[in-house]
This record gives sequence, C-alpha cells and structure tokens, in this order.
Amino acid sequence: MRIAGMILAGGAGRRLGGTDKALLPLAGRPLLAHVVACLAPQVAALALSANGDAARFAEYGLPVLADASDRVGEGPLAGILAGLDWAAGLGAERLLVSAVDTPFLPADLAARLGAAPGAAYAACAGRDHPSIALWPVAGRARLAALFATGERRLRAALAGAERVEFDGPEHFFNINTPDDLAAAEAFLAGRAS
Repeated sequence: MRIAGMILAGGAGRRLGGTDKALLPLAGRPLLAHVVACLAPQVAALALSANGDAARFAEYGLPVLADASDRVGEGPLAGILAGLDWAAGLGAERLLVSAVDTPFLPADLAARLGAAPGAAYAACAGRDHPSIALWPVAGRARLAALFATGERRLRAALAGAERVEFDGPEHFFNINTPDDLAAAEAFLAGRAS
C-alpha cells in the first residue's frame, strides 16, 4: 500500500506571536525539520500544506501545496483536500497527515495507522489527535462534499475512522505557546543527556 505524507503548516501561530510555526527553532532546527525527519522515512513522498510564499520552504525540497483559492483560511481540512488531490496524482492509496507543531512523532506512525482498513487517527493517554491521521485517497470526494456543507472540524471529517492508541504522550506533544516551546527544548535536552 503506497502512503504519501503531508505536513500541515498553515496555522497562523497566534499564541506564538504570529510567527510561522514551521520555521520556529527547536534545538537549533526549525520545527519543520523535526517533523520531516520523523515522517519522510515512513512515506513514499512528502509534501507541505502551506499558503503564502512557498520560497520560504525551498531548502526542504518538498512540494508546497496551497489551498484552493476559494478555501484559503478555511482550516486544516482545506489543506487535507489539497493533499488528497496531490496524493491521487502520485497514485498513492492513503495520505498520512501531521501538524508541523508535533516534532516528536513515533517512528511507527504510518505502520500503526496503516493497519486500519480505512481512515485512522492517533490517540494517546485518553486524548485524541485528529490532526495526526491517515486518510484514504478514495475518500476525497466524500470529504469535499462534507467541506462544501460548511463543515470544517477534523473530528467530524473523521467520523467512523479508527482510533489508534499509542504509548508515549511525548510523541504527540504539540507546540502552541512559548511555554510549550520551552518544555520541548527541556525534553530534548533531557533526552540528549
């Protein structure tokens, strides 16, 4: 089964002062570099979902997928729709998606989510992580129809998807605030010592 991957990097980063989260430094490297290192070995091809000037990501050599012009600013589902179209063009059967602010993803994410027969999303320690999910490319028409109704919630789009429980809550730690960034730095420093 061919799995493509996509990193969602379209958020405004308001709680971090409006910074581009993808380029936010963590342990001397941008968050995007951490997520690429986690996901690239797990997928056949990797892209980035982001609007604005794609040149800011040129050093990564990834396709940068912008939302369709009528979907810009409509949230992560707009990016997932663009990703499903891209994955279909590659002949991929599924699209593994993660937010750019989750730098510690597990090395077996694609394999564990891929064991589900259809859509699947990560969960850990009783908490769901719908922004970390595996989407069947064949389901893109259903998702587009849902989006057309005005639905923008990932949880609603994942209705009926398999919930896959993981150990290690650090894998799904996400960085939304300066305190989160400091905690992530401390976690990496502790792991290195």
